[in-house]
Amino acid sequence: MSLGHTILGLLESQPRHGYDIKRAYDERFGHSRSLPYGQVYATLSRLLKNGLVEVVGTEPGDGPDRKRYVITDAGITDVEQWLNRPEDPEPYLQNTLYTKVVLALLTGRPAVDVLDTQRSEHLRRMRELTRRKTSGDLVDQLVCDHALFHLEADLRWLEITAARLDELARKVNP
Repeated sequence: MSLGHTILGLLESQPRHGYDIKRAYDERFGHSRSLPYGQVYATLSRLLKNGLVEVVGTEPGDGPDRKRYVITDAGITDVEQWLNRPEDPEPYLQNTLYTKVVLALLTGRPAVDVLDTQRSEHLRRMRELTRRKTSGDLVDQLVCDHALFHLEADLRWLEITAARLDELARKVNP
């Protein structure tokens, strides 16, 4: 996810200072990991330098005065282009789990143990996400559905790989 574009999108609805941006981000997108303040201000500095936001005033705060940022016309255009550009599907053609399976086979370790351990971890994570989805609001439900669908696809891959493990062993250890 592009943090710069996300911040620009949050600014498009209303001018905000860094604290407000962080709070809005955390409420909408930071369910599993909140955004560090340093990252907010570093991103705002870059957006300011690139002419995508500007400072429209300052307000007194508990510490230093808070700068209020507003998105520029160039920033609105940038967000619009980003929203209309499709994301590259991530096919995970060479992922860590596949590497672990192959290395287990190459080193004479039981690759089925790698698959079983990963399956257990996927199922644990799926139970956790299902609990969160059940007790969450619509945003939580949609975020959890997305993650659950990916985990289900991973589980299918684990099952197919386990079924073809002997064939894979012959390929990697001729």
